[in-house]
Amino acid sequence: MTNISLIQGDITTADVDAVVNAANPAMLGGGGVDGAIHRVAGRALLEACKQVKPVNGVRCPVGEARITPAGQLKARYVIHTVGPRYRIDDHPEDLLRNAYRNSLQLALENYCKSIAFPAISCGVYGYPMDEAAEIAFGECSKEKYQSLAISFYLFSQSDLDVWRAVCESLLTL
Repeated sequence: MTNISLIQGDITTADVDAVVNAANPAMLGGGGVDGAIHRVAGRALLEACKQVKPVNGVRCPVGEARITPAGQLKARYVIHTVGPRYRIDDHPEDLLRNAYRNSLQLALENYCKSIAFPAISCGVYGYPMDEAAEIAFGECSKEKYQSLAISFYLFSQSDLDVWRAVCESLLTL
């Protein structure tokens, strides 16, 4: 996994082509990573999100991804993806895998060379860090994504430690 790096820090400072936002289906901001990205990106991001046509009030269904300009972030794009709610949504592992896959695919389609992910669904959506890390690494380490420099921004040292342990265990398999 030479194209994958783990960083303890604030994803809003990532100097990459695309920052992934752990969004909600309305894509109009929220708490956690979503709120932080919207605050730093500014009004332009909110306006870009409003341009995404909703279907029955949903701009981005769970497991899917949408792309917008990044406003005031260093990145060129924000890729919004909605992860599953761990104990609520059916088949959360499939939905989380799809969130990563669809985000990576959008990055490639938009000629990105680098992408930064948060720990999707690991906040208020309740996904266990270790299970989420295993799914994320499993998807991001696929050969078709080797051209992308992939960074995972983990908020705390303890989150970073969990992701590092999962990464190391996968490397020894």
